[in-house]
Amino acid sequence: MANAFFSDLLATISERGRTLLRRGDGADTKQDAEGLIELCGALLSGRGEASGTALAREVLDIYQELDAAGRRAFFDGLVRDFGPDRERLSKAIEKWRAKPSDEDASALHFASEPRRQELIRRLNRAPGGTGDLVNMRADLLGMMKGHADLAALDRDVSHLLSSWFNRGFLVLRRIDWSTPANILEKIIRYEAVHEISDWDDLRRRLDPVDRRCYAFFHPAMVDEPLIFVEVALTETIPGAIQPLLAVDRQHLPIARARTAVFYSISNTQRGLGGISFGSFLIKQVVEELRRELPKLDTFVTLSPVPGFMQWVKQDKDLPLTDEDREVLKRLDDPKWFENPETTTLLRAVIEPLAAHYFLKARTPKGRLIDSVARFHLGNGARLERINWLGDLSPKGLRESAGVMVNYLYRLDDIEKNHEAYANDGEVVASSAVKKLLKGEGRRLLDMRLS
Repeated sequence: MANAFFSDLLATISERGRTLLRRGDGADTKQDAEGLIELCGALLSGRGEASGTALAREVLDIYQELDAAGRRAFFDGLVRDFGPDRERLSKAIEKWRAKPSDEDASALHFASEPRRQELIRRLNRAPGGTGDLVNMRADLLGMMKGHADLAALDRDVSHLLSSWFNRGFLVLRRIDWSTPANILEKIIRYEAVHEISDWDDLRRRLDPVDRRCYAFFHPAMVDEPLIFVEVALTETIPGAIQPLLAVDRQHLPIARARTAVFYSISNTQRGLGGISFGSFLIKQVVEELRRELPKLDTFVTLSPVPGFMQWVKQDKDLPLTDEDREVLKRLDDPKWFENPETTTLLRAVIEPLAAHYFLKARTPKGRLIDSVARFHLGNGARLERINWLGDLSPKGLRESAGVMVNYLYRLDDIEKNHEAYANDGEVVASSAVKKLLKGEGRRLLDMRLS
């Protein structure tokens, strides 16, 4: 109710401001990037609250009507015309050099701030402005590749969004079958890991006693989940996704649940890319579950490996023999996973290769290749298990040859694991995963074949 009241108040202020603008201006606004830049200059000129709010809304409305070329021209204008006030900055630098003081340091700090940051703050005051700015940054990110000149603008936008979307403003809400339909529809649309086919499929993930779903919301975007996690309550750590999503599965009595499985985590807003709150989501969901179900003692993911087969196909310095490469050709058969001999041979090659992928493979900058691994290991999880044929969906077979992994969140070890990864790049892994890297898992499979 408080959010609705505040939104209505902003809308009233904006509408009154529109009336003032119509009375004062009388001319039609230019509906192009050049005219939009002029409006932004007017917005920064110090108008009153009502007219300023209305003008901010008008800027955002006109932006939405621009085509891709117009939006690019608008971004170029923000880079070109709304940087720091150079004269003011030069004076602040000279004053600091002459006699440095805390007061002069503060003046230098504010003088160096690009004018577009204040512009973005004023745009945020418009009704619905926060969501529009998030969408605007999504457009900006789509234009960044090959255009380094837009990097400064993105830094300014992401800097402010990081402040507005910090953990203190986010609200955790449980999503269940009684959640309003407009939000449930977005859960279906935004699910990025395991597609939700229809409303019945969604209900199977939300309604049973052994299923949970939680999402972070922002007060300025009350009907937009920012990130959500789907949770299965099980007795033990699962190794495959199909049994968890099966239509005819047996529901687990809640008294028998000992393990919480985070099997899908979906970011919903591309414009918030690089602004991480996923770690806060997992930690808060763990606390919620522990309060509700004190007998839960294991918190684990069942995660996809979306980049694994792409890495394999690049075939650069992979630890493979010629015989291994021949075995991998069996993946060309679309029904390979139905052949017991083929699956046994492929497992002997792919499991050690997956262990190498997680423990040894790095980008040219020294980062882990897998983004999901970076996320969970950076949050203090341990790479617990590599699951052969964990995902037999077309997507899972295409992206990872069916491989899935478990990351274990052992609460007593989270900080230690995080420090090991953050400071030394160490991948904390179970002995079972390390044995696969050393070839012991491969040797055991060879013994079974002989």
